[in-house]
Amino acid sequence: MPDPMEHAENRGWLEEVLRRIPGFRGYLEKEYRRESDRLQRQWLIDRLQRSKRGLDALTRSLVDTGEVDALPQWERVRGKLDQLIGRIRGAVHGYSGVFDLVTVDEAVLDQVYEHDAALVNQVDELAAIVENLDKDETPPAQRAGQLLDRAELIARHWDERADILKGLD
Repeated sequence: MPDPMEHAENRGWLEEVLRRIPGFRGYLEKEYRRESDRLQRQWLIDRLQRSKRGLDALTRSLVDTGEVDALPQWERVRGKLDQLIGRIRGAVHGYSGVFDLVTVDEAVLDQVYEHDAALVNQVDELAAIVENLDKDETPPAQRAGQLLDRAELIARHWDERADILKGLD
């Protein structure tokens, strides 16, 4: 997950000069946070999108073996992943209160970053499971239910993130 402080290590000489102008430093820091937020959301979207290849492989396998009765459950899983991707993609970019150093307590920002780190881990775990569906011996119906539960947990976690951000206004 991108860290806004890493931007400070990679800035050029012009940016160093601009940071000395009163008020401009806060603007740059706010932009770093917005960019980190955008990069994190894009990573989440990309990770979930890539994981669907495992779902494609599983559904092809089910069709090939004639287990078409299980397909509706897996389509629900696909729909849930698509819904999650859409919610993350459609999130408001850069919540102004979060990215303004003047109005936000650093402890609150730390809380947001910790929340995001947990979210990244949850998405990565879900994606890894989806990518390895063909290696799992659990019955297909049970696996589908477990994935739906995990995706719903991530959706709730995403909502909590939004609640944290909205509470900062």
